[in-house]
Formats: sequence, C-alpha cells, structure tokens
Amino acid sequence: MSHDKDIEERTRLAGTNKFELLLFRLGESPSTGERELFGINVFKVREVLVMPKITALANSHEHLMGIANIRGQIIPVINLPAVVGCKPTKGHTILMVTEFARTVQAFAVEDVREIVRLEWDQVLPAESSHAGALVTGIARLDGAKPDTRLAQVLDVEEVLRDVMPVTKEEITREVVGPELILPAGTSILVADDSHVARAVIELGLKAMGAPFVMTKTGKEAWDYLQDLADHAKAEGFRVRDRISVVLTDLEMPEMDGFTLTKLIKQDQRFKGIPVVIHSSLTGTTNENHVKAVGADGYVGKFSPRELAHTLRLVLSQILGK
Repeated sequence: MSHDKDIEERTRLAGTNKFELLLFRLGESPSTGERELFGINVFKVREVLVMPKITALANSHEHLMGIANIRGQIIPVINLPAVVGCKPTKGHTILMVTEFARTVQAFAVEDVREIVRLEWDQVLPAESSHAGALVTGIARLDGAKPDTRLAQVLDVEEVLRDVMPVTKEEITREVVGPELILPAGTSILVADDSHVARAVIELGLKAMGAPFVMTKTGKEAWDYLQDLADHAKAEGFRVRDRISVVLTDLEMPEMDGFTLTKLIKQDQRFKGIPVVIHSSLTGTTNENHVKAVGADGYVGKFSPRELAHTLRLVLSQILGK
C-alpha cells in the first residue's frame, strides 16, 4: 500500500472514532520490572527502521541521543526509554520517525510489536488513572475483557517539550492581536487531552481576552453540551447564546474530535455553533477530512497567531449573520 493510500485509509478510519496504535516496548519498568506496552497513534509515525548510526550533539539535553541522517534529512533522535524512565535490556534497536505539528523527530525504542486498530472509547483518559504527565490515555487492547492487555498512549507533545524546548514566541496581545470579541455572554468550549496543549491554548485565549470552558476529552465536551442543551430547553435560551465556538483536538480518549464535530453538526440544538479543529496532525488529507465532517476551521498546533486569526474569521461569520 502506498504512503498516500495509507494516509487516506487512516483518515477514513478517523471519521468512525477508530484509530491505529503502534505498540512498542521501552524496557523494564523501574517499579515492577515488567516490560510494559506503550503506544503512539500511527497517524504520527512516518516510518519504523532498524537503528541507524547516531551522531552525538555537543552540549544537548541528556535524553537527546543525537541526530541521524535518514534519507538525506537530518533528524533529532530522542531516547524514549530514558524519558519514560525504563531500562532497555535489549538496547535501542528500533527507530520510530514521527511527524506532526510541522516537525520531524525520531524516537529510539527497545522493540516494536504490532499495529492494533482500536475505537477511541477503548482508551481511558490517563488523568483519571493517575498516570504520569507523559501518558495521555490507557488503551484497553482487548476491549471490555476483564484481563485485557493495557498500553500507555504517550503524549508526544509533552515528551518533545521536555527534551527539545523550542524557543516559541511568547503569547502576548502583540502576537495574538486585538481582543477577541465574542457575542455577549458566550464562551469558547475547548477539548484537548494533552496537558501541554491545554496550557498553551489557555495562555492564547487569555491573551485574546476570550472567556473559555476547558475539557479534557471529546466525550467531556459532548456531555457539557448535552447538559447545556437541557438547561437551554428548560430556561428558554439557545445553546449558542452560551457557547460561541467549539475548539477541539482530533485525537482524544473516549471520543475523538471528528466524532465530536459530526455529532455537533448533526444536532439542531447546536445549530449556528462553529467548530474549529486544532490538531498536530497536519496535512492536506486531514484538512480535507476536516471539511468532510463539517468543521468550520482547521489550525495546526501550536501557532497562537494562526489560532487567533482562525477564531476571528469564524466569529466574524457568525456575527455577520
């Protein structure tokens, strides 16, 4: 299957609340001695290869192993077992090259197991299970079976921020532009499972002077809208009188952003509420799919300028109606 066909197939999957998880091991856990399973969404993985030659970089972060020349591109290599605190007994044998949020980087891992196709509702948000900040969800690989295998879904944004803190422009009013004018009495409803992403969005919206409600999964955002719709019916207002825009990530435990968008767009109670997708899964195939599920805008992470511009555009369309 060609690379483009692969992407199209995965994009189709995404519209059905399903995704593919690449499972790998990082070595023994210091607390249990077990070789735990970890996962990363296949959408983010460009290729998997046997460990090439690594060139160490002077004075770099302790978890940055160096750089590798992969098909003529110089790519930073992150020691994933060290970041997570595992000891690879077999060494770093495999390199996973990942691409998202407009950056390419590779992760050294102990071994790669298989790709599994899951529904997002098989993934529980990690915060409720007290996992570390590096894990965004716990995937139940065998569904509801009581003895299901578990895999920890890594929050790649968090890993990258720890190892390669890029000098991002500060999020200030100068960067995001003038105050974002929302219809009176309304807020922006945000859904994102990544701790880092929520912190960045919060800074951006505060700099824009925009009130917001923050949720951690698509399901949490959907439940919030359901509650609001019940109140709206009982008290005689419209949901759009309280929520002016929904800003959602794509990949989230329990319910992904594609499904959340489709549910909102198919429901008369939420008529007139634009949905903006904010995702690290950049690329034209995704952007086309975003249009297909009815989203009103698409912003790649993390660009406060672009986010401010897109929100302004979408709001000007509703204010103009």
